[in-house]
Amino acid sequence: MAAIITEKFRLHNAEQFQESFGEAAASTYYLFIGKSSPFSTSTSGGNDNAPPTPSDDITTEFYKWDSMLAAKLISSSDVSYVIPRRNWANNTTYDMYEHDISSSNTTTSGASNLFDSTFYFMTTDFRVYKVLDNNGGVAYSGAEPTSEVTGPFELGGYTLQYMYKLTTSEVQKFVTSDFIPVSTDTNVGNAAVNGSIDTVRVTAGSGYTDGTYYAAIDGDGTNAGGSSGGIVEIRVNGGAIVKQSSTGSNVYAAGVGYTFATVDLSTVFTNTALSITGNIGSGSGGSVQPIISPKGGHGDNAVSELAGHFVMMNVKLEQAEGDDLTVANDFREVGIVKDPFNFGTTTVSSASTRRQTYAVKLAANPSAPYEIDEKITQSTTGAVGKVVEFDSANNILYYLQEQYANHGIASSGNTVAFSSTHTITGGTSGGAAAVSSTSSQTVTLSGGSTLTFTSGYANPELEADSGHILYVENRRPISRASDQTEDIKIVVEF
Repeated sequence: MAAIITEKFRLHNAEQFQESFGEAAASTYYLFIGKSSPFSTSTSGGNDNAPPTPSDDITTEFYKWDSMLAAKLISSSDVSYVIPRRNWANNTTYDMYEHDISSSNTTTSGASNLFDSTFYFMTTDFRVYKVLDNNGGVAYSGAEPTSEVTGPFELGGYTLQYMYKLTTSEVQKFVTSDFIPVSTDTNVGNAAVNGSIDTVRVTAGSGYTDGTYYAAIDGDGTNAGGSSGGIVEIRVNGGAIVKQSSTGSNVYAAGVGYTFATVDLSTVFTNTALSITGNIGSGSGGSVQPIISPKGGHGDNAVSELAGHFVMMNVKLEQAEGDDLTVANDFREVGIVKDPFNFGTTTVSSASTRRQTYAVKLAANPSAPYEIDEKITQSTTGAVGKVVEFDSANNILYYLQEQYANHGIASSGNTVAFSSTHTITGGTSGGAAAVSSTSSQTVTLSGGSTLTFTSGYANPELEADSGHILYVENRRPISRASDQTEDIKIVVEF
């Protein structure tokens, strides 16, 4: 059975995902970072220069929770539809919008799908235009477009439709070397005409009678076939049907409501009222084929018209983010988790940031400062972990316990929690200190936030293995610093 997934289905899925960030019963999404210790063959495979490809299985999802460092909420303002970036440049040949692109009717560049072609571009001042006619596939030649007129206009030998202009915020958050945001300009959308015929394809033919003629655009448009429907102007010169301008036979009246349309060259007129019959002659091979506009007309829905089935999420990690994001260590994993719970509950988290490391308050200074990524042990319990950060000012040790030997798995083969006041020892530094015995202790951190310890310990802020991890990316290590901001952009294609 022959079948396809249509562009509309892709758009539907993109819309559902984008809307889920801001609807009344919105889902909660966090961008998380993880994996402070290097990739290695003894753990997840690969190395820091060649990170392993994540697996899509149950075990991998558990592992990601074990190595998670922190998470930041993705708000609805951090999400946008995006499309592949196509830049304007003079003397460049662009494709054009056509309603019937296929393997048997490819674009100028040879694309068999409209949305794989270069039928739109963005200028240097971030205006986006759709190409309605490319002058038979020649290069654009002229000034850079700046017009924001709501209807089609001619420039550079092309017929163009202004779509929208990016705002400063959109440029800063969602423009990359590969993608640009897409949205509908209200003025353009309001002016769009559903089922209008704005351009036509011309085949010259030969043997026709020179002159200027008018013909009704037949089809299913309002008053199609008559003087109050769509009308095209046809010029014949040297026996061939020629372009009225560089961009095609003129559409005298665009009409309304067409989903299919034809022009009958055997029935032409010499006036726009279509009341005086003309005779175009007995030529052959020529045709004027109307190009059907998208639903709603050009500019009515830029996301749909330009195939915005991509959604970008942009999150900035700014310094320590209220002490929840370590600036003392690097990270190698980036991901998205949906609807995670607050630790020890079944309540979906809503806080802007979440620390996902364990923390322990030491009773005194260690004999030597703990080092990041070193193995720590608690001989009395058999607990094993890896240092993420040591706050020497407050004697707080942050750590993870991953499901690997020497990372979180004890000699018994089990994950054993650090507990009680027993001494914690660093395997590389040799640092050692006992855990505080204070039943409840609140410490003000360097960034001004507070962290409360119960008998010396503080749990992560998200419940491990809750929610759903939707996206995982392994990459080379990214170092963090107290004066640094990471700008992370994730694009999902539906």
